[in-house]
Amino acid sequence: MKKAENIIVGISIGDLNGIGSEVVLKTFEDSRMLELCTPVIFANVKLMSFVKKTFELTATIHGIDKLDQIVVGKINVINTWREPIEINYGTNDDTIGKYAIKSFVAATKALKEGEIDLLVTAPINKYNIQSDDFKFPGHTDYLSKEFSQEALMLMVNDNLRVGLLTDHIPVTDVAKHLTEKLITQKVETLAKTLIQDFSINKPKIAVLGLNPHAGDNGVIGKEDDEVIKPTIKKLFDKGIMVFGPYSADGFFGSGQYEKFDAVLAAYHDQGLIPFKTLAFGNGVNYSSGLSKIRTSPDHGTAYEIAGKGIADNTSFKEAVYLAIDVYNSRNEYLEISQKPLKIQEKQLLTKKGE
Repeated sequence: MKKAENIIVGISIGDLNGIGSEVVLKTFEDSRMLELCTPVIFANVKLMSFVKKTFELTATIHGIDKLDQIVVGKINVINTWREPIEINYGTNDDTIGKYAIKSFVAATKALKEGEIDLLVTAPINKYNIQSDDFKFPGHTDYLSKEFSQEALMLMVNDNLRVGLLTDHIPVTDVAKHLTEKLITQKVETLAKTLIQDFSINKPKIAVLGLNPHAGDNGVIGKEDDEVIKPTIKKLFDKGIMVFGPYSADGFFGSGQYEKFDAVLAAYHDQGLIPFKTLAFGNGVNYSSGLSKIRTSPDHGTAYEIAGKGIADNTSFKEAVYLAIDVYNSRNEYLEISQKPLKIQEKQLLTKKGE
């Protein structure tokens, strides 16, 4: 197993006119972070030196041109492009959006090829990243395509974990997307994630209803009774501790969520409004269900405060912590899973030798 201090954390720089570069450098300004991992920022060393000077930071930046030049315990910046870029903090700029994607695509490639261990993504602007080469609503959708796996968007803050059955789709399309197949896939992904990535042996999962009062026995919509409830029963009968559908309006306010290891919301705002109310500034977005680990902070580009030096890096730092924790949990899970096989092999070899 790789030692914690040698974990290579790749970082895509996000929208350079937002607060991403500020919170990234502020996070690793704390030298204790470099004892936990080695960061590699996919950007340009001259540009990051400019950012460092802008915010009067003191951490030393180590520029590299190839990933085999990474220096452990340093803030590495790999030159993902050479040409100069003009930063105008707080401005929506299509050119800046292209560089955000250039950074993200390069970091994803390195993740796929095992040149970095984890990926932490700084915030992007979903409007200025669109092009003929990149037509995805955001990071998660692109990662699902690249890894040929269905990622589950999971928001995490300590023991509060909120996943989404549907994420970046219009509200008018939510009901038709909530099929038995989708619910089954998301619940099974979440259950596996809680076991291997969060070291929870017998996770309990709550599923929120689509309609007000979870349909009120069919009075307010049929989806909860006809699709969600029977699917949950099938999954429960298979041995997954999943319950619901619960009426979403009182679920968080009553503290009912505290009885579960994770919650699955039917659609984006149903899950993210209560999550951000309870955890904003400290939460992390985790793409569960992938063979590789990716996290991001729970905030956006925050143009309104960009360039002022007042951005809070707590959420980005938590995203790094969570990625490292998941990496270690996965390694431990794999080690434990492989031990019974090794014991069986030993027993077979012993019998053959008798």
